[in-house]
Amino acid sequence: MVYLATKNAGKREEFDALFAGTPIALRTYAAYRDPLEGEHSYTDNAALKANALREQLLAAGIAADVLADDSGLEVDALDGRPGVITADYGGAGLTWAERRRVVLDELAAQGDVDRSARFVCYLHFIAADGAVMTAFGDVRGRIATEERGVSRISFDSIFAYGADGRTFAELSPEEKNAVSHRAVAVARLLDEIG
Repeated sequence: MVYLATKNAGKREEFDALFAGTPIALRTYAAYRDPLEGEHSYTDNAALKANALREQLLAAGIAADVLADDSGLEVDALDGRPGVITADYGGAGLTWAERRRVVLDELAAQGDVDRSARFVCYLHFIAADGAVMTAFGDVRGRIATEERGVSRISFDSIFAYGADGRTFAELSPEEKNAVSHRAVAVARLLDEIG
């Protein structure tokens, strides 16, 4: 059993699907409290979340494996923004729809620019015995000019992937989970765990 450091139901659903058919079964800890994340490093944030969950579990008398991720969207024409502050981009308290609108508006204001972008995911795994493993995954795409599809999580409805240009929100969950940044990172972590 591996405890996942998240309160985000959409993220939990994606990770459940990505680990399906592997020896790893995920669960969440209802009392998990998110630590205050930094603004400079995905790897540091993933480690921070994993360590926070591990400490909270140990304080409750639970010694278990833990997994945390930090993910973000990096848009080339925006100098890599939203980046590490993806979850708070545009200001605290905005909805995901409002954050997507901020990105679309910033690109529109620049005129005809390169809309290339990538999603990144850093994973931090701490085994019950304290051993640490990390993995990174990314996927390149482009920012669409408008939202398309049913957005299940973050910037999916504006991130266009592949030759047909469908957004992550237009892909089925199975299609997205075959190519996403999280899928790449999970595959690499599973290789490392062996």
